Amino acid sequence: MTSDFDFMTALELRRLIAARAISPVELTERALARAEASQASLNAFCHLVPEEARSAARRAEEAVMRGAPLGLLHGLPVSVKDLIAVGGQPYASGSRAMASNIAAADAPAVERLRAAGAIIIGKTTTSEFGAKPVGDSPLTGITRHPWDLAKTPGGSSAGAAASVAAGITPCALGTDGGGSLRIPAALTGLVGFKAQFGRVPVWPTSATPTLAHVGALARNVADAALLTTAVAGHDPRDPFAVAGPVPDLLVAVKASIAGLRVAWSATLGYARPNPEVAAIAHAAAMALADQGAIVEEVETVLESDPAALWTAEFYAGIGTRLRGVLESRRDLLDPAVADLLDAALAQEMRAYYETVFARYALRDRMVNFFTGYDVLVSPTLPISSLEAGRNIPEGLEDRSLVSWAFYTYPFNLTGQPAVSVCAGIASDGMPVGLQIVGRTLGEYDVMRAAAAIERTKPPGYNLRPLTEP
Repeated sequence: MTSDFDFMTALELRRLIAARAISPVELTERALARAEASQASLNAFCHLVPEEARSAARRAEEAVMRGAPLGLLHGLPVSVKDLIAVGGQPYASGSRAMASNIAAADAPAVERLRAAGAIIIGKTTTSEFGAKPVGDSPLTGITRHPWDLAKTPGGSSAGAAASVAAGITPCALGTDGGGSLRIPAALTGLVGFKAQFGRVPVWPTSATPTLAHVGALARNVADAALLTTAVAGHDPRDPFAVAGPVPDLLVAVKASIAGLRVAWSATLGYARPNPEVAAIAHAAAMALADQGAIVEEVETVLESDPAALWTAEFYAGIGTRLRGVLESRRDLLDPAVADLLDAALAQEMRAYYETVFARYALRDRMVNFFTGYDVLVSPTLPISSLEAGRNIPEGLEDRSLVSWAFYTYPFNLTGQPAVSVCAGIASDGMPVGLQIVGRTLGEYDVMRAAAAIERTKPPGYNLRPLTEP
């Protein structure tokens, strides 16, 4: 196989596999080789499973040759973030405190990957317990950006984004508790999609069970729809799992947006975006009107920044899981994360429940807001790039480890579906993300709007070859 295949879409590759034009075995071998060759520079993987992948690829090829029915992801190499359980494989959640942990069973999304014919080639890196929106942890070190090795691909789904952006796998499974799919998608020019909370079941129980989503990273909207379709649907092991039918996202990406009611907000009411980032995102949003959408500018979406509500919930959950480590083996943890866990665990019960009720009020506000709109569009991040190894961008030092991201965490508090797509390229040569948020259970509108943005761009505008080390 040649490099011509590295940036093909998942749908293109699947068609070629079904037509017997390419071999799942050859495709898997190339993915493994590229993963291994780039590991020293990118550090996208914390664990590769070459023998298991080769065995699955051989079975996939045999099914093609005998004319068996093929799954949605048949023969496609994929990766799985280390916050998701793959049975019999390391399950460290990016933490030295969990370095010897082995998953007892597959997560539901992993079961469905296998049932859809996907070939899992390995586990990808994450910041410790997904607690930072950048790509490093004490366990695995720094994961780097394929376009510029001096930059971070973002996090916490750092390795997942790096593997897809580098052309190693066409898509990847990640998680999003405060933006961990959308943030790296924005920084690497990808599509990062979290469906409605509970649409893709989460099990074993997350350390942040009321915030965590499992979702897709891909190089285009249709591939994100394909992967989500393969893994979505109710599972009784997740008490929050959505029981209703899964929207037809593959139809959504081809649907017209004529009449779609779009709210554009540069700040949501409190964010401080880089002016160039805001301008690129604004231009992308306004281009929706050319396809028949009704676009309205809304400066204030939220009355105040909900960062404190998110922090109280997210870090209290992780802190509770890691209390023993904090008390007896603190040196194992990322110091920046440990300090936030201390603060979260110091909350009084009354103060914590005040934030819980404020979160319910935030949900009510967003329900009311979406009576007038189908989607809300904003920048995904206030920046286009961030140096590897740095936690907070220059000029935003007054913000916390996560609150500098501004735009993503509110919609984990509300559970609404949201996606990041590439709006364009900034003057530093790095991509700018555009976030599209839908009403509750509104994935169909989110994905048709995302696909409409993609249609305004030239092919391959968001793709770059891997930078040489």
